[in-house]
Amino acid sequence: MTRRGGEQPSAYLRRLPIGRRLALGEVANSDLFPLEGEILVKPLEPPILPEPPRRGEPGGDPCPVCAGKLGNFVVWRDERWGLGIASEPSGLPMVAVLQPLAHHDLEDLPVELTGELGSMIQRVARAIGRLDAVGRVHVNRWGDGSQHFHLWFLARPKGMWQMRGAMLAVWDDLLPGVPEEEWHEARRLVAAAMAEEGGAVLVE
Repeated sequence: MTRRGGEQPSAYLRRLPIGRRLALGEVANSDLFPLEGEILVKPLEPPILPEPPRRGEPGGDPCPVCAGKLGNFVVWRDERWGLGIASEPSGLPMVAVLQPLAHHDLEDLPVELTGELGSMIQRVARAIGRLDAVGRVHVNRWGDGSQHFHLWFLARPKGMWQMRGAMLAVWDDLLPGVPEEEWHEARRLVAAAMAEEGGAVLVE
């Protein structure tokens, strides 16, 4: 077990079979699981305590949002929120990131931004859902890489019922990339749909 600064592992961590492989279990029998054949679960690596700093935290790399290092990632913004879509095509019809312009994490998001979050999630889901290829828009929050609060929006391809549920992010890595022209047009359409309710389009 890797420790720094004397932090002790929790009872949960002490119960884990560190260094051993877990059984794949029933997840492999689910019709949502995207892989087949002989698959091994990676051995559990020792925990790192305390955890390494994320981007934007003291001791970590600078926050790329606040440092202005996102290039043309942000395709729409208003006075408080920005929507980012990578310029490089994804495997899914659309993958987007909603984030406040001010540097906050979920736990310290100010009341006014917290109050707007629900309507912003709806706006982004509606904008992405207007794309012809989209069957449903899934929303996820992962915060291990960056302290700056951000929500992921992943679009399940319409008709691809096999891709429903929590494995959609894995399918995004497995699918061939969307053609570049189609991807850039989707970026423009989503940004324009967001701007119908306010804010500015930042992509041509």
